[in-house]
Amino acid sequence: MSGIGSRLRQERERLGLSQKVFGEIGGVEANAQGKYESGGRAPKADYLSRVAEKGVDILYVLTGSPTPIQLDNLSKIEEKVLGNYRAMFKEDQEAIRRLTSTLAEHSSVVNGKAKPHAQDS
Repeated sequence: MSGIGSRLRQERERLGLSQKVFGEIGGVEANAQGKYESGGRAPKADYLSRVAEKGVDILYVLTGSPTPIQLDNLSKIEEKVLGNYRAMFKEDQEAIRRLTSTLAEHSSVVNGKAKPHAQDS
């Protein structure tokens, strides 16, 4: 249970929310939210459904694996970027992953938005 709790906390922090606000979104008190995050109590399906509506990656919370990005509706520019990435040497791909992670974090801070999940591989 502690894995689910810690991932739930990570999602709350990624969204930039306090336990109180996050609990309200899920329909529970802040102390219940704290118990979920500490692993002392398991969140129920209705709670998970409510927080999912606000952007929580429930697959990640439950399994530790982020929800895969849908690739069937990429724009032409995104397809070109992905094609270029796949044509690179592994070392260059790693450099691009580090660069894009840094830029995404910077954009999140500047725009005051939630931090995106780091996508591995």
